[in-house]
Amino acid sequence: MMLRGRPAAVEQSARNRHRTVTPSSPPGGYRRPRGRRAEVPTLGGGVVAESLLDLIGDTPLVALERLSPPGRRIYAKLEGQNPTGSIKDRIALAMVDAAQLEPGQELIEPTSGNTGISLALVAKLRGYKLTCVMPANATPERRLLLELYGATIVDSPAEQGSNGAVRLAQELAASDPRYVMLFQYANEANPRAHYDGTGAEIVRDLPRVDALVAGLGTGGTLMGTGARVREAFPDVVVAAAEPHPGDLVMGLRSLEEGYVPPILDVSQLDRKLLVSNAQSVAAVRVLLEREGIFAGVSSGAVVHVARRIAEELPGGSTVVCVLADAGWKYLSADFWTAEDVEASMERSFWW
Repeated sequence: MMLRGRPAAVEQSARNRHRTVTPSSPPGGYRRPRGRRAEVPTLGGGVVAESLLDLIGDTPLVALERLSPPGRRIYAKLEGQNPTGSIKDRIALAMVDAAQLEPGQELIEPTSGNTGISLALVAKLRGYKLTCVMPANATPERRLLLELYGATIVDSPAEQGSNGAVRLAQELAASDPRYVMLFQYANEANPRAHYDGTGAEIVRDLPRVDALVAGLGTGGTLMGTGARVREAFPDVVVAAAEPHPGDLVMGLRSLEEGYVPPILDVSQLDRKLLVSNAQSVAAVRVLLEREGIFAGVSSGAVVHVARRIAEELPGGSTVVCVLADAGWKYLSADFWTAEDVEASMERSFWW
């Protein structure tokens, strides 16, 4: 089964040489191997897992009662409930499982935090080495978490942002045959993880969805989740929250800045709404103050767009917004209380 409008996977090179892993979807789509979760009854009806990796996914939906326009309902999917606190746990496990890696293989990946941290967890538990290429001005929490999980960090120029990290990682991988780069931007296991996981869970848990909102990052969440939700609800509006060019909203990217991820098919998006730094921070503050949800700054952008779309839809409509991570990795940032949001956001890197 292929996702609608999906570009072909990039061809792999020989197994024992440097390769960027972009596996094709197997028949029926990528599925995380099941059966690892322990079948042990518990007095409280909870879950007993054999591995922390078995707790990835099945995140809750919560109604944003205080932020939903009258007569509409916005639900937030809380991806911060994953083991490392972000949605990237889903794709990290999916990419590693699909890559058929050799024992002790060394991975390299461009990241500013969440994907690297998720890969570091999977690599630690699976016995792989990991090098993360990240902008030099990424927040201290993300750097420390990567180091605690055992990853090696290579700094890319701060002023070049995410694109600079991608370029440097590609150069290092091409020059050193020991590296395998899973490369989330072009890896079909990325959207497939959301098709089989995030999207399937939303369809399972809600009787109707009129709009789906997610951040525009690698494109994996929008493509995979959007395809699955659209199969169940053909009239759903799939909308992307996109930062203004030059605005460094953590987890998001502007397509105007020159790089379109190969897994992103823009034709599958019904709406693309621009969100400023100030709007993202204002929304993430309101999310905490009124709903008690402590989320990352990209979630603010997504909530801002979800509220705009909900206001445009007729009464009785349901909007789902995907909140990519929790706020714990951003505690060192001062945008939570800063009056000058733009100056605060410029001091660090939020992609």
